[in-house]
Amino acid sequence: MPILNSEYQPKKIFRNGDFSTIYSALFRKISGVIQQRERLELSDGDFLDLEWSFAPKKTDHCVILFHGLEGSAQRHYMLGAARIFNENGFDCCAVNHRDCSGETNRVHYSYHSGRTDDVQEVIENVLSKHYQKIILNGFSLGGNLCLKYAGEKREISDKIKAVIAISAPVDLKGSMYKLTSRRNLVYANNFLKTLKKKTLLKCKRFPEFLSESKIQNIKDLKEFDDVYTSKVNGFIDAFDYYEKCSSKQFLKDIKIPTLIINAKNDSFLSESCYPKEESLANFFLHLEIPDFGGHVGFLNKNNIFYTEKRSLEFALQYL
Repeated sequence: MPILNSEYQPKKIFRNGDFSTIYSALFRKISGVIQQRERLELSDGDFLDLEWSFAPKKTDHCVILFHGLEGSAQRHYMLGAARIFNENGFDCCAVNHRDCSGETNRVHYSYHSGRTDDVQEVIENVLSKHYQKIILNGFSLGGNLCLKYAGEKREISDKIKAVIAISAPVDLKGSMYKLTSRRNLVYANNFLKTLKKKTLLKCKRFPEFLSESKIQNIKDLKEFDDVYTSKVNGFIDAFDYYEKCSSKQFLKDIKIPTLIINAKNDSFLSESCYPKEESLANFFLHLEIPDFGGHVGFLNKNNIFYTEKRSLEFALQYL
């Protein structure tokens, strides 16, 4: 599809990518979303904690939300999306990735950018509740996850009507180089701090798989993926993980209406994370590149994200 023109024009202060990223992450507050937790037992013996919120009236529409790196179902962008979808007739299943719900999971490995088997098990759980129209909506890492799932050669339910990815690092290697650059060190170090803290807890439980000293000595995100993410998930190294789990290579095979919104001033995304050629070549892909928004920071009027409004519009269009 042709690349979409974007109408997002925030106030001047939110035209700074870092300001919109930081403000939205630390200061935006969402109220009025009441979540009920369901523990989903997984086929490998682990679990996912799902946070459900509901439309005012009974509905057969459901949106499934997937958060980004070191996020949770309580992050502002997850609650904001849940709120607008709930208010417009959708129940919402907000997924906490493994180790992101406040409790260490049962296995020595954790979530990562390509773990689409978890996506499949969540969808099967939602389908078992008799929903007829399902939307997948992922943010950052969760966006890459949804896009990879949609383009993989697997049987996908015809009840999945649309896929939406916000601030999606579709080229993981390119995004890693951007995120670990000097201008993004504050962000990268914050991610690394929480990743190492969680992994050190696993070291005590699984010393046969994980070396506490190796985890403690990790200096950056790429090294974390070399030492931990790749090794415990069956990849050769970080670059092998990035190559196999980047959703960009799967975009050509997506056959579900799909919207990608990546801001031009998102400092986490490399030029390769704006899949213009893939979008032009695939009828089902809709790519929007607003000038502003930073990383998941598309603040608009009345404390509603521009991307929340666009996501709802896109979902309704394909129901």
